[in-house]
Amino acid sequence: MAGASLLTLIDDIATILDDVALMTKVAGQKTAGVLGDDLALNAQQVAGVRADRELPVVWAVAKGSFRNKLILVPTALLISAFAPWAVTPLLMLGGAFLCYEGFEKLAHKLLHGKPEDAEHHEGLVVALSNPAVDMVAFEKEKIQGAIRTDFILSAEIITITLGTVAAASFGVQLSVLAGIAVIMTAGVYGLVAGIVKLDDAGLYLSQQPGEGLLRRVQRAFGAMLLRAAPYLMKGLAVVGTAAMFLVGGGILTHGMPGAHEVIHMLAHSAGGVPGIGGALEVVAPVLLDGLAGIAAGAVVLAGVTLGGRLWRAVRKQG
Repeated sequence: MAGASLLTLIDDIATILDDVALMTKVAGQKTAGVLGDDLALNAQQVAGVRADRELPVVWAVAKGSFRNKLILVPTALLISAFAPWAVTPLLMLGGAFLCYEGFEKLAHKLLHGKPEDAEHHEGLVVALSNPAVDMVAFEKEKIQGAIRTDFILSAEIITITLGTVAAASFGVQLSVLAGIAVIMTAGVYGLVAGIVKLDDAGLYLSQQPGEGLLRRVQRAFGAMLLRAAPYLMKGLAVVGTAAMFLVGGGILTHGMPGAHEVIHMLAHSAGGVPGIGGALEVVAPVLLDGLAGIAAGAVVLAGVTLGGRLWRAVRKQG
């Protein structure tokens, strides 16, 4: 009996580990949009920080991110245990916030031109070169701002993950949520650390002395890194924004009664187009989710803007 019990226990553990691995993979795929935006945002948070302080700032924000996860994971487990009905509304709120954040980025790009961004950057450079500026306070402000941003994005990641494992056992939920929390935090800030030091690596390689083939290759590669670093940041921002619409729109269309069925029907109809029908049937759901995300983001941004104006007007009258 003891041997049978042990084998049963081992089989149960193996099954749980399989479930955890599968659900962690699914949750990771669903949170990829938030991850892309998280990566871009946090890499940008260290802009304006001295080169020798970039990694300490990233590490400080990473520790804050782990603290955020220590709050969010138990909260998610409590919600799943005592208020499982709240999982879907929270997912919908998270999806709407993703769409809102993505559309806000688009609106900022459309309403604020390059001269304004250049003016902001020049002001930051002037402030940093001013000896009267308290660099310790500036750095702390950067760190706290990044940790606040991380809390919002981490809440989205944990909420999406909770929706993936809502019907699973407590052990699977705990394992998947904890796994996603650790993987996302280590992955994001590991990549952020690499990205913010990419230009330093390029500069180091580009200044290698010597006329041998290896040195010439190193200098060429370093110069390429220096040229590529700004485009990498821009690319991350674009991909992150697009992924927010796709993920957020997908969450909303799956949560709205009948919306997913309509998208499936439209995709099936697109499959009938001669020649490219097969490709259209695969791409159509993704594009429709993205369009739904853009539309939802526009509606939420309009509502937030109008609500903010009304609130300011009420406060002014009061």
